[in-house]
Formats: sequence, structure tokens, C-alpha cells
Amino acid sequence: MYKHTVGSRTYSFQSLKELLAKATPLRSGDQLAGLAAESYEERVVAQMKLAELPLKTFLEDHLIPYEKDEVTRLIVDNHDAKNFQYISHFTVGDFRNWLLSEEADSTLLSKIKFSITPEMAAAVSKIMSLQDLILVASKCKVITSFRTTIGLPGRFSTRLQPNHPTDDLKGIAASLLDGLMYGSGDAVIGVNPATDNVHATIKIVELIDSVRQKYSIPIQSCVLSHISTTIESIKLGAPVDLVFQSIGGSEALNKSFGINLSLLKEGHQAALQLNRGTTGKNLMYFETGQGSGLSANAHHGIDQQTLETRAYAVARVFDPLLVNTVVGFIGPEYLYNGKQIIRAGLEDHFCGKLLGLPMGCDVCYTNHAEADQDDMDNLLTLLAAAGCNFIMGVPGADDIMLNYQSTSFHDALYVRKLFGLKPAPEFEEWLLKIGIVDANMNLLGKTEGAQKLLNYVKKA
Repeated sequence: MYKHTVGSRTYSFQSLKELLAKATPLRSGDQLAGLAAESYEERVVAQMKLAELPLKTFLEDHLIPYEKDEVTRLIVDNHDAKNFQYISHFTVGDFRNWLLSEEADSTLLSKIKFSITPEMAAAVSKIMSLQDLILVASKCKVITSFRTTIGLPGRFSTRLQPNHPTDDLKGIAASLLDGLMYGSGDAVIGVNPATDNVHATIKIVELIDSVRQKYSIPIQSCVLSHISTTIESIKLGAPVDLVFQSIGGSEALNKSFGINLSLLKEGHQAALQLNRGTTGKNLMYFETGQGSGLSANAHHGIDQQTLETRAYAVARVFDPLLVNTVVGFIGPEYLYNGKQIIRAGLEDHFCGKLLGLPMGCDVCYTNHAEADQDDMDNLLTLLAAAGCNFIMGVPGADDIMLNYQSTSFHDALYVRKLFGLKPAPEFEEWLLKIGIVDANMNLLGKTEGAQKLLNYVKKA
């Protein structure tokens, strides 16, 4: 039990799980689960108590028992005890102050990433301001590569998302071309299939790969099918680049997705054997989202942000190319309004980067949430300042298949122009060569090279 007295009143928190939940900034998902603080005062008291907690506590008090959950076992078994010496004497509050100090530079933060458990990262995020989250995340440099190199200083990448409600190849090709003409797609050309089956997956990856090979475009593709579908596609000879899967922070949640750690390992190994990368071998793509544990009744009484951060422990052991939090996609039942979505996006990005992940964010909302494009513009700009690796590039920011609002090709151009950023170097070189942009990354329109690409994609 954890107690904290304020004046004549003593607040009691029955477990570390409850303390973390009550210390979490307000969000509707925790209210729905009955885990949120009952008042603003109780939340602040919980945050004060949490700040006094030694980091060592998280190595001894497991939110889900070791013997009952393979994610817990993964966290414990992969903990870097040697480098934990740098932070082992800290409380959560001390840890926050140290992260903000000059001593905690990019090199040291990278060195201790496996010494920080997800619960430590989640705990410290709960007592940090938005400024804190942005500043520390900006110091965490995570660079990955497959055909393009993502996360380099001065770079900002996009996932080109040419979804179509019937998986029509002409529709996908049109959106693909649109994105390329705006300099989008250096993180991945990633299609959410309307129908998750082997036939649809193979058709789409073959289309994208034909365009890639014809014009020597340094990109990687991914059809966001279930990992078992991707494995079967690989067995049938499909030109699979990246292996995708949605993941969660508990064994029960991953089971609801139809996966476990063994299946993730099988998919990773299957794609590695194809040896399709040219600049690197990071080939896993994971997506996460606060609230999925509650949806599946697999949260074990853990607040949604802490459970989200546990998912990052699953991701990092597979050395992924990309990880992104689809922050506002699940809906207002979990993140009610723009304020909650913005806070959650910055928390997720901070926690992922602190744990050593190449974090991106789907800056998004559903139409029944109390949010609008102004909120998304705010989050987009704050994430860019925080050093986010990539965002989504959706035609018109309106995904006609998944029916939600995300970010457009123009949003990425805005970020690059505002912060003086460029796409991945290999992709930038191709954009210059084909004549889509000039040396200052200004769009050139329909040059000869761009027109040839246009004509080819139309035929494809």
C-alpha cells in the first residue's frame, strides 16, 4: 500500500498498479475502466507519491505476475542490469530531473535504453509537462534502415498510405502516385488492406514492387495484413519487404490479436531470410494504440498509457524499422478530446523514444471525437519539435477505407519547410534525380521524369 498525507487527509493507493493509474493525466479510457483518479486533487497527490518512488521498485513489483504473462517475462529477462547503475539510485522524480539535465545526452540515453523498463518510462511521463516530454524526446536519436535511412538528424519521413475501400489496384496506384509527387513515402508505402487474405496481400505488394523496380525508387513496402497472412505470402514467393503487426502490452491482449511472441519471431525470421534490404535489416513495422487493452478486456487493471508503453518492450526486441502509435484512432471512449489526444501522442512518442524505438505517430482522430484539425495541427507541430521519426501521408488527410482523419502529404511538406527538414537521404536523392523537387526541396510539378512515372503508374 502507498499512502500520502495532505493536510488532515491521507490518501491510500492499494498497489503500484493503482498508484500509476491514479497519477495518470485524465483520459476517458481510464474513467471507463474505473481506474482514473476521482478528483484533480487525488491525481496530484498520486503524482507526488509516484515522484517519491525509487526506480528499483519497478524491478520488484510487477504489474502482471512474471509466471502469468510472457510480456512481463520479456521485460524482466531483457533488463540491462549493468547499465542500470546510471539511474538505479533515482526516484521517479529524480529521474525526471536527470532526463532534463545536460548529463542525459543522446549517447547516454541510447546506452541505458534496455535499463529502463516500460513501467519506469510510463511513470516518469506521468509527472512531466508537455515541454518536458518534447525536450527529452528530442534528445533520443533512433536511426533505422532498410532501403532508406530513417531518423537521421535533420530528416522527417512519411508513410505513404494509399488505402482503398475495395483494394482496387487502380485506386491504390493513383494515391501512390499522388504521394510520390509530393515527396511522400520514404518511411514506407503502407497499405491497410480492406480484405485480409493472402491473395489481396500479394496483389498489392506486387503492384508497389513493380513501380519501385521500374523507377529504382528507394522505398520499402508493407501490406498491413495479419502477420500470419504475411508469412503465408512469403511462402508463396511474394516480394515482402516489411512485416506488420498490431501489438499490445500484455499476453492476453496479444492473444486477442491472434499473436504471441513466438509468431512475431517466426515472421521476423521469414522476412530476414528474403534479404531484400539494401541499407539495413530493420524490417518489422508495429502499430499500437492506447485503449486496445480495455477493448479486449486484457488490461489487467493497468491504466491505458502504462499498458501502451509495455507494448514498446515487445517491439524493441525485434529491432523494428518503424513503430507508430495510432493515437486517436480508437475513439473518444479512450481519448475523449483534442487535449487528451495531444497529451497521449506526446507521451507515447516520449516513452517509445526513451525505450529506444524509431517512433512515429498517426496524428489522427475519428469524427465522433471532440477534436478537429486544429488539434491535429498542434500535435503535428509539437511532435516535429520533439523529433518524431515519421507521420502518415494520406490523400487529403481523409482515409476513405478506415474512415478517420489523419495527416496529408501537404502536412509533411509544412513540417519540412517549417523546421528545415528533408526526407530520408536515399529518397531525397531520387526525388532530385527524377525532377520532383529542386535542391531546396521545392516541388517542381510535372517535369519530364515525373511525367514518365505518371504514365507508368497509370498503366500499372
